[in-house]
This record gives sequence, C-alpha cells and structure tokens, in this order.
Amino acid sequence: MNALFASVGGSVTSSASNILLELAPVDYLVLAVYFAFVIGIGWVLRSHQKTSSDYFESGRSLPAWICALGFIGANLGAQEVMGMAASGAKYGISTSHFYWIGAIPAMVFVGIFMMPFYYGSKARSVPEYLKLRFDEKTRGFNAITFAGMTVFSSGISMHALAILMQAILGMNYHVCIAVSGLIVLVYIYTGGLTSAIYNEVLQFFLIVLGFLPLVILGLQDIGGWDGLMTQLGLYSESKGMPGAWSSSWSHMGDASANPMGVEWFGLAMGLGFVLSFGYWCTDFLVVQRAMAAENMNAARRTPIIAAVPKMLFPALVILPGMIAVALVQKGGELNLPITPSGETDYNMVVPALIAKYFPNGMLGIGLTALMASFMSGMAGNVTAFNTVFTYDLYHSYIHKKASDAELLRVGRLTTVVGLLISAACAYAAREFNNIMDMLQLVFGFVNAPLFGVFLLGMFWRRSTGHGAFFGLLIGTLTAMGFHGLTLPGAGVEAGIKGGWLGAQHFFRSSMAQNFWMAIFAFAACFLSTIVISLATRPNKTDDELRGLVYSLTEKPKDDGAAWYARPVTLGVIVLACTLVLNVLFW
Repeated sequence: MNALFASVGGSVTSSASNILLELAPVDYLVLAVYFAFVIGIGWVLRSHQKTSSDYFESGRSLPAWICALGFIGANLGAQEVMGMAASGAKYGISTSHFYWIGAIPAMVFVGIFMMPFYYGSKARSVPEYLKLRFDEKTRGFNAITFAGMTVFSSGISMHALAILMQAILGMNYHVCIAVSGLIVLVYIYTGGLTSAIYNEVLQFFLIVLGFLPLVILGLQDIGGWDGLMTQLGLYSESKGMPGAWSSSWSHMGDASANPMGVEWFGLAMGLGFVLSFGYWCTDFLVVQRAMAAENMNAARRTPIIAAVPKMLFPALVILPGMIAVALVQKGGELNLPITPSGETDYNMVVPALIAKYFPNGMLGIGLTALMASFMSGMAGNVTAFNTVFTYDLYHSYIHKKASDAELLRVGRLTTVVGLLISAACAYAAREFNNIMDMLQLVFGFVNAPLFGVFLLGMFWRRSTGHGAFFGLLIGTLTAMGFHGLTLPGAGVEAGIKGGWLGAQHFFRSSMAQNFWMAIFAFAACFLSTIVISLATRPNKTDDELRGLVYSLTEKPKDDGAAWYARPVTLGVIVLACTLVLNVLFW
C-alpha cells in the first residue's frame, strides 16, 4: 500500500513516510482566509462575553438549527474525518455501524427523553446534573474523569493535525502542536462557547465542500459503485474474509469472519448500546450544544435534526477509506505512510487521496476542510473542559463564593491549561495507527460506566448517591482491569494498548477489545449501583427529584406544533430511515 504515485493535480513529492505537497499561492490564500475568519469570529464575539453564562452557555439564546449543526460539528472533528476514513480502510463498510447503530438511535433518545432533564433542571453541565440527582461526591468523580477525557480527546485532534502537517507540508511535529494550540486558544479565549459553535457550523459546510468532490472523483476513478464493490470483494478474498469489506451485518455472526474482529452481540451491545448511548447521552461536549438552545423544544429538536446529516455522513467520511483500499487492490498507486511500529498508517488515507485527486485551488479547500475538523475537535473538547473545571471543580471545591467575573477569568485561564495538557496527550496518541481505536478506548473508561449511572438515575428513583458514586468507581476500575488483562493481538506489546497487568486474552482487533471493555465496565457499574442503592437509604426526597427523574417529571407537550417541530415525530422518521439504510447495506 505504499507504492509511489504521481499527482494528477497539485505538485506532490512522495516517500515511504510522507505525502509532501507543494502548495500554490492560491492554496495558501484559502488557508489564510479560513484562519482569519476563525480568529475574527472569536474577536467579534469578544464584546458579547460579559458574564459566565455568555461564555460557557451562549446565554441559552441560539436557534435549533445553529445548535444542531454545532451538535454534529462538535462530533465532526479529526477523530471522525480522519478516524472514520482510517476505519473504512481497516474495517470496510462495517464502519457504518458507528453511525447507523452507534449514533442515530442514541441521538433520537437524548432528544426525546434526556434533554428535558438537562435543559429543564437548569444544570450548567452534566456533572452538575449528577449533583442535583445524586450528591456532591458523584459530581466530583465524574467531573475529574470527564475533564481527563476531554483533554485526551483534544490531544488526539492535535496529534492528527500535527501528523497531517508533517506529512504533507514537511513541518516539524512539535511546531504543529504549538501553532494549532495557539490558534484554538485565540478564538476560544475571546469568544467562548458561541465562538466554538459558530466555527463548528462553518466547519460542517467546509467538510461537505471539501470531501464531496473527493468521493466523486474517487468513485469515478474506481469504476463507480459497482467497481468499488468488485475491488472490495477481491480485497476481502485476499484477506480470507470473502465479502467482509462490502457488507455491514452479514458477516457479524463470527468474529473471525469480519475485519472488525467482533460478533454481532459484542457490536450491538458494546457499540450500539453502551458506547453509543454512553457518549451521546452523557458526554457534555455534545450536550452543551443542545443546552445553548433558545427554549426546551429547540433543545429537544437539536440532536434529532443533527441526526439527519449524521446518517448520511458515511458517504463522506467512510467511503474515502474504502476507495483507498479498492485503488490499491486494483493496482492504482497510492502512498500511505508506515508507522514506527511497521504498520500501515490508515490515518493518512484522506491526505493521500487529496494529494492524488485535487489540483491547486481545490487542494487548499481540501486541506482547509481537514484543518477545520481538527480545530473543531480541539475547540469542542476545550470548551467542555473549561466549563466543567470552572463550575464543577473550581466553584464547587476551591472557591465556592467566587463572583461571576472571577468565574469568567478562571474559565479563560482554564482554556490555556486545557490546551497545554492536550499537547501532552497528543504524544500518547502517536502509539495508535487508527485514532478511532484510541478514542473508543477513552470512551470505554469514562462514558461506559457513566451511562449505567445515568440510566438508573433517570429511570429508577430508588438509586442513591452512594450507589452512583461507588458504581462509577467500580465500573471505572473494571475497565482498567479489563484493559490491563487483554491485548488486541498476540503480537502486540503491553502498554497503552493493554496487557499491563499480564495479558490473559487476545482480541482480533483494538475495536473488539474496546467494545467488550465497555460492556464489562457498564455491567459492573449498573449492577453494583443497584446492589449498593438497595443497601443504602435514599438521599433525595421525591420533591427534590422532580425534574430529575422520568416518573417525577412533567412531560413536554407539543400540542398544536407543526409535525416538523415535534421531537417525537421527527425521531420516528429518522429511526425509520436508519433502519432502511441498515437493510440496504446488510
């Protein structure tokens, strides 16, 4: 997969480890306009950030469609753009499961059932909701683990941008880390959450503009959809898994029959339930966008509206990886670098295709789209980090009587600290040849056990603060133990990929290991929360739980609203369309 190729567009120099591009002045102009616009948004919004609510919550004043694009844009960072393309090459069309069972059902669920709790309780963050529902120690535990997860995710985006700039422009890796962090710092420090959301909206359109031509040109080169399926079929046979790269469900009966190395139960339970619902329902990064909406109905519609483009995004972010595999199978020249460990670096699929197909001018647009995704990924996580740290750690434990002006100052300072920690985390991400593998690993430690607590807390009023806290603790420790006892392959060295307690089991892939770790962490948290709750006294009365537990919360009414303004109606339509997609690509 490392054959050298001659570019049909922009000037390219290739080697076994790089995809060096020689950008024309027009490409630099496109990049410069983007960066000027990004920084300008933050500067223009600076004068509007007068209170901590303005900075951390956008004053809860944004319309549903802006919040929806910000909702999907916050999740459309480097992890998705490069990670899903990498997974498309590594796992084939089964990567679509991250969308059609791993995102859409949970997005509909959070809009219909969970936003009334978040928005109605006036909680400023997910950890603050946990305090209202359970107690202070549960909030504190989640705030610490979530803060760690956000800076780690931000570090993944920072690492992805650095390896991209290193590979295609020959820039120094360390300089790329510093520059990317500085740019994000400027527009988040000045414009807060509103700046991040508006840049996420901009980035959404840039991704479509930059990636749609790439997919069209790639499909045309490979012989259309039929040509792609033919080449993927040949590639699947060469790997001893006939048809596995071109079908989503039909090879999930046996872990050895598909490249993801997981059977249908591990996929449906680990990804479709635990990781999916754990991410979309509890991750403050995305929930924060919906909570910025102007009213309850807009907040509920935000994730459901976002689900519409989300279900179509596999065509933009997964197909490039599948096209890359098909091109190599067909004998086409495509340069993919090799990682220090000797593995193919699937993270560089998109840059390799951009180099192959885009002429100067379009080259600048393609690179801008990639950079936008990296900036969005970093900014989204940093805004979530500074909100949680300021409200749930600083204001709760360090200075409970802090004024609003002081909270605003601390939030801006925390933005700086968050980016510095993210830079450190970027170096750990260098160990993985697919950043989606690493991202799901992080989610398994934090979101999987957290979902168990949320599920019980919202739908079982008997659950207690002691049960929630120790359930989270046991679930997190279970994830650590599982990771320390397993490895994604017999030849993998113990370390950040697992096995540091002594490998007792080997999975067929990192993704399979992540799915099963999430299942064990969720189950341990869920069961221990039930047992401990039954053994302890409830610490909240029914009056204190109103608006926080489903059975004690008044259900939002949409009587008289048009069908497109009713969250339940929209959700049913979205789920029906997703079911059709699963059947079509079975």
